[in-house]
Amino acid sequence: MSMFCYQCQEAAGGKACTVKGVCGKTSDLAVTQDLLIFITKGISVYSTRARKLGVVNEEVDNFIVESLFATITNANFDRNVFIQRIKKGLELRETIKKQYISAGGSLHAPREATNWLEKVMSILGAKYTVEETLPEAATWFADNMDAFDEKASKVGVLATLNEDIRSLRELLIYGLKGIAAYLEHAHNLEYNDKEIHGFMQKALAATLDDSLDANALVALVLECGKFGVDAMALLDKANTSSYGNPEMTKVNIGVKNNPGILISGHDLKDMEELLKQTEGTGVDVYTHSEMLPANYYPAFKKYSHLVGNYGNAWWKQNEEFESFNGVILMTTNCIVPPKASYKDRLYTTGVTGFEGVKHIPNGKNGQPKDFSALVAEAKKCKAPRELENGEIIGGFAHNQVLALADTVVEAVKSGAIKRFFVMAGCDGRMKSRDYYTDFAKELPKDTVILTAGCAKYKYNKLDLGNISGIPRVLDAGQCNDSYSLVVIALKLKEAFGLSDINELPISYNIAWYEQKAVIVLLALLHLGVKNIHLGPSLPAFLSPSVAKILIDNFGISGITNVDEDIKMFMG
Repeated sequence: MSMFCYQCQEAAGGKACTVKGVCGKTSDLAVTQDLLIFITKGISVYSTRARKLGVVNEEVDNFIVESLFATITNANFDRNVFIQRIKKGLELRETIKKQYISAGGSLHAPREATNWLEKVMSILGAKYTVEETLPEAATWFADNMDAFDEKASKVGVLATLNEDIRSLRELLIYGLKGIAAYLEHAHNLEYNDKEIHGFMQKALAATLDDSLDANALVALVLECGKFGVDAMALLDKANTSSYGNPEMTKVNIGVKNNPGILISGHDLKDMEELLKQTEGTGVDVYTHSEMLPANYYPAFKKYSHLVGNYGNAWWKQNEEFESFNGVILMTTNCIVPPKASYKDRLYTTGVTGFEGVKHIPNGKNGQPKDFSALVAEAKKCKAPRELENGEIIGGFAHNQVLALADTVVEAVKSGAIKRFFVMAGCDGRMKSRDYYTDFAKELPKDTVILTAGCAKYKYNKLDLGNISGIPRVLDAGQCNDSYSLVVIALKLKEAFGLSDINELPISYNIAWYEQKAVIVLLALLHLGVKNIHLGPSLPAFLSPSVAKILIDNFGISGITNVDEDIKMFMG
């Protein structure tokens, strides 16, 4: 099976993965994921109509969110999972279709005449019935693997022939995948928003509508940014209501002598349930990569067996999981194909999966997940091998920074802080990402870095000092916590009495990798932020014309080299 995937920054040759994904995704898995996205679009056709008649199916809402999330880069590599989701999706499509019809909906509603013959016939008053044609995603059905495989090879990215329309459709879908990640985490903490689900389904259905031109799709992309902000705010509320506001915290990066469980990914509900089930067992818990910010929440600090953070960003997990010696739990993306040396100690949960790796299912009837197998196995393991020692500081989400607002504002007014640099986003394997380490090192001493996401691992262990007691690297948390950076910017705008967020002494030099970074970008565009720099390369899914729209209207650009970029940013 051939594939075409360019949704992440590591797209082969800066264009697309067409044989095998750089992430490790095989071609048959890639096209199976394409088919699942195709099915979610078909479901969305009916669900969008049904919502207008007051019919909301929560199972459909959850299925679409989980399906989008499962297809994010490095989330799930188990093709069997996607095959089962496709079968379930076809069932749900028929369910919501029937609910729509039962509510009074029609599958044969008249549509506006679109071609010249139809328009002439309509003007002449001829008895000419113009009925809408449902998109194939709303009607196609199969129940066997051969048919699945045949269709899967035809419904991917390249099914849209016009390059610019394709680019905008994919940009929209990748933004929706980012929103899905936020919604999934919020839903796990029993927070939800029907309006966000409604927009996601409207947008998915719109990617099937050939009558929508580039202008209409650009409007939808920007609207996606608006709902991205809403989803970030919802997750922020879910996290802080459940676990308190993150606090300035020094996090241990060494190890202890007990056996351990290493938790990676992003899901704080999984973190809570794991800590409760390991308390008093003699098994320590360590965070890894994007779970580092869990150490900043008051609710988790009460667990003495939460030792600290082990290792670095997701892409180093092969060597770090091997040296950890204990059990590893992946709660969400970013998993990479595991080495045999630790594969039998690796567990997945939630939408995450890898063929041959043990999976922890959701608890039944609202009960917690059962992590007893992890605890039992961990007790048999050796203690982690130390990689480093010392501490790193974080916990500068919006509530903590606003508590320091007077100090921050005074430092800006006095000239002690000349400029803030938002360096949020993702880390990755490419050598070119060392640019961000060098950039942080070379920034003038009167600048402060605002960060969120695993991009922080390029510089959060550097000794960059502080300004008036304020660390020069302010870590707001996970990529999911990028909302905090938005709140901080808006509050600074208010504090300085500015009318335009772009008048703030803030520059944006963002490292992107996958689809959650895409929705962060769209959210910033919705808020009117301009002159954002993306690296280490611009997305392959931006056609030249679409890239020009972003450049002309928002000042989007790439990076060059550290010296030239710092001169440019500092004016």
